[in-house]
Amino acid sequence: MVDPNKLKEIRTHKQSSIFFGVDRMPETSRLFCGSSDFKVYELDAKVEKAESQAFTGEGHTSYVTTVSLTGSTLVSGSYDGHLAWWNTEKREFIRKVKAHDKWIRMIQITPDGKTIVSVADDMLIKLWNAESGEKLNELVEHKPLTPNEYPSMLYAVTISSDGKLMATADKVGHIAVWDLAEAKKISELEAPVMYTWDPRQRRHSIGGIRSLAFSKDSKLLAAGGIGKIGNIDHLGGPSRIEVFDWQAKKRVHEISDDKFKGLVEQIEFHPSGDWFVAAGGDHSGFISIYDAKTGKVIKQAKAPMHVHGFSIIENWERIYGVGHNNVAVWTLADA
Repeated sequence: MVDPNKLKEIRTHKQSSIFFGVDRMPETSRLFCGSSDFKVYELDAKVEKAESQAFTGEGHTSYVTTVSLTGSTLVSGSYDGHLAWWNTEKREFIRKVKAHDKWIRMIQITPDGKTIVSVADDMLIKLWNAESGEKLNELVEHKPLTPNEYPSMLYAVTISSDGKLMATADKVGHIAVWDLAEAKKISELEAPVMYTWDPRQRRHSIGGIRSLAFSKDSKLLAAGGIGKIGNIDHLGGPSRIEVFDWQAKKRVHEISDDKFKGLVEQIEFHPSGDWFVAAGGDHSGFISIYDAKTGKVIKQAKAPMHVHGFSIIENWERIYGVGHNNVAVWTLADA
């Protein structure tokens, strides 16, 4: 039986590179990961000594930051601005399209598997036909410059479990909520604490919303990032989550954690809506579980690496996390 209080690391797989994004073949432990060596990999996280197998073909020419499955096809996004399609059974390249003029930060695929949404540092939100790669729409919402007149970044996108809603968020903490079918903005929220500007040492900004998640009933929207940063060179700020009743434009929880510092890279709500999982890091990493009603910590653990992403199996008994030179496996049940 799943119990968030039983969170425990049970296995770690060492890797030679950094894995930035992960998705999992449903009902299996087959993980697909985007890597810092410009490649896409598969590994079976259930195997005691799992070895990563690289996909072959033309692929990407820079960091592969995000991956998502649609059926047996994997789609990846990269700092090279391209989306690439891959055959997961043969681990072979299918095709790629030039999608953005700057770094692609994240992609999501709608629950029906038909539409890909990509966000990138050109500050554009683009919708694509998942089968053909044809561009369906392009949305403009997020400003290209920060209030300090430096380039902004568009880090995060999420889609509700019913496929009706989308949310996007950027470096300065601006969040837009969209009716996905109409491609129309229906609400906006602000989380400015997640943006830090250093006017003296570097004239440099850092932070931003790095993760978004709707609750199962779509009533709550959680945004993850980092609080105000003292040392901009070392992500020296508390990990931060803000939870909104987005329809009422009301901030329900502000969670600032000085115990585990760094960026909150991913958030997922349990289907019950009672709690959610968050993970991330700075030079080290963490995984935390919070009560969705109170915002209080249920259970936390240090991760063996900065966690860039994770996948939770259907019954929520296992969490597979990826990041800096490691793939970690956690259990939420009796191991």
